[in-house]
Amino acid sequence: MSTVRDTTLSKSKIDKSGRILSDRSREYDEVSLELEYVFEAFRKEHLGPMTKLTLVLQQWLQTYNQQYYIAQRLKRKPQILRKLRRFSVRLTQLQDIGGCRIVVDNNDSLDSLVGFLKEKFESSNEYLIERETDYRDWGRDDSGYRAYHIILSSNGMKLELQLRSSLQHYWSESIERSSVIYGYRLKEGEGDREVLNYFKLFSDALHQLELGRLFSSDFEIELQRSREISEAIIQSSSAGSTLSSYVNEGIIRTMSEVEKSSHGSLNNWILVFDWNDGNFVTWEMVGRNPNEAIELYSRYEAQYPEEEKYEVVMIGSSDISTVRHTHSHYFGIEHHNSALEEMEKSIIGLSNRMSMDVGARRILSTLKRQGRWGKKAIKVDTLKNHFCINVATFSESLQLLQQQGLVEGSDPISLNIKRNKEINDLV
Repeated sequence: MSTVRDTTLSKSKIDKSGRILSDRSREYDEVSLELEYVFEAFRKEHLGPMTKLTLVLQQWLQTYNQQYYIAQRLKRKPQILRKLRRFSVRLTQLQDIGGCRIVVDNNDSLDSLVGFLKEKFESSNEYLIERETDYRDWGRDDSGYRAYHIILSSNGMKLELQLRSSLQHYWSESIERSSVIYGYRLKEGEGDREVLNYFKLFSDALHQLELGRLFSSDFEIELQRSREISEAIIQSSSAGSTLSSYVNEGIIRTMSEVEKSSHGSLNNWILVFDWNDGNFVTWEMVGRNPNEAIELYSRYEAQYPEEEKYEVVMIGSSDISTVRHTHSHYFGIEHHNSALEEMEKSIIGLSNRMSMDVGARRILSTLKRQGRWGKKAIKVDTLKNHFCINVATFSESLQLLQQQGLVEGSDPISLNIKRNKEINDLV
């Protein structure tokens, strides 16, 4: 598997291809056509080294006694061109055209994996660690993305290794799927600021869960408020659509059957997904030959353009069933609204807290802070006009609390002391 650069590709010509092809104001002409070949040849150069890295990692991980999922991917052409425009960089400066992703159970497992792999790389003559970036504690400013990235150099070729916990990966897959439903690339900073802010809060929430910390009442209320607003924005978007969350295990089984002929070796697959109706157009195993793989990849990208809501992706794996975990947004993931409830049921009362409307929780929180239990009642008008003035749904929310028996009395009112434990769990 050769890693030698095509001698006809000069750095200046590669950068010119990126500059010309990413210029949306330029008419497509013969120069553009010629530079398409340069662009694809440069992208193809990453496939061999990327596959070799994945095979080496799989070999190393045989002695790593924890569960993991691994897959490689060659960056899509539309993504590359958008990144060149967004950051005003040269094509040869990109370090993530070829990459590999490993997903492990949790953050502690991720710490262990980072240490394990760094020892392997440091004792290897093949790979040099160029840069490490840990996005886990604070998340990226633009989106809230969390992961651990390692940029590797091998024979002059840069490759990206993404390491994620299952919760970090869940967030990433959720924002990918929501982006298509919404019609804006949220990870790239597109869309309404309220929606972008929600996903940052959502990332913060999952991170706190990962660390075993409970949320403050104010944070939960703000998270739920932002979620409800964002949901309304996404649903009302003219570009929006509704995608099924049904997980099509039949596709996985079919792909696994195709894979049997070369099971145990790493194969490249090209998946064409139609986001208009949430279904695969086709999936095809293309093996490991770089020339055949990149030729088919380019052909499908031209045939199924991103502007028409198709997504063409090439991934590599020695067990295609793992794509259900590494690229779950193609196969139907749970809607992000239910993520906190489903992902962390061990936190007492969380699912109940998330199902109660924001106004009701603000009323409960206010009454509790004032110590309004049992006989220590408060007039409804006083509560509404002085302490809950920003609760737009005050009347409806109060009625809900009274129906559930959490608030007693009609006017004045107070918290039901017999429901003390439940109320404390809710706020």
